[in-house]
Amino acid sequence: MPKRKSTQAELPAAAEPSPSRRRSLRLSELEAETAPEKTEESEPETEPEDEPLAKKTRSSRQTTAATKAKVKPVGKKQQAPPAAAELPKPAVNGKKSKKPAASAATKQDEAVADEERNYWLLKAEPETRLENGVDVRFSIDDLAAKKEPEPWDGIRNYVARNNLRAMKKGDLAFFYHSNCKEPGIVGTMEIVAEHSPDLSAHDPKAPYYDAKSSPSDPKWSVVHVAFRSKFASPIGLKELRTMGAPGKPLENMQMLKQSRLSVSKVNAAEWAYLISVAEERGGA
Repeated sequence: MPKRKSTQAELPAAAEPSPSRRRSLRLSELEAETAPEKTEESEPETEPEDEPLAKKTRSSRQTTAATKAKVKPVGKKQQAPPAAAELPKPAVNGKKSKKPAASAATKQDEAVADEERNYWLLKAEPETRLENGVDVRFSIDDLAAKKEPEPWDGIRNYVARNNLRAMKKGDLAFFYHSNCKEPGIVGTMEIVAEHSPDLSAHDPKAPYYDAKSSPSDPKWSVVHVAFRSKFASPIGLKELRTMGAPGKPLENMQMLKQSRLSVSKVNAAEWAYLISVAEERGGA
């Protein structure tokens, strides 16, 4: 058995102990040899998870253990907070992602407005022509330049006048260039004021003076219109006639049936068809 290194200073020589004393010393040595070896370098068996932190004190270990006891692992019934990618994405460049759907009441109001709206076609002459010494030229560009609602006067046909009187505020109308090199539909306008007496019929200097009409009993009427759009490409008269052939979308269009009528009706289907044609050509 190897000798153990003593941790005490060696004792001075003394007298040889008695036999009983030697027996007790021998027993002490045997007990010491059978006991587990313990040195200053040996570490007590403590928390293995704390081994990497060599300088951790006892108080810090207790704090860590208490903290671990409070933290509960996330189980199946617990869910971590949603990741940032799962959150709704903000609008890009100030643009809204989607507009809220219109309410049923709003859609119903719009449908009622469309059902109540009527559509028309009004003719004007874009090229110079004198009537009673007055130039009656008026084009879509002239209407677009107006800052105030424009009176649509000079109507001297009873069918056309009756159509004027049937117009309601908010109705839409095609602007038609007539009596020119390239007649056709060139844009749209809106009826912004319903019919009133056409006072120009009582003015002898006006181009469409009517001596048979008097202020006390006016025969003719006028409506006020406002510019809405100019077509990128006009729809010419020849095309309209082709579209008005039997079985075509415009076969019952009043303007094609009564070509000399300056104010005519347009039904909703005819309006929608012509607007779609204009849009396909670059804009209505």
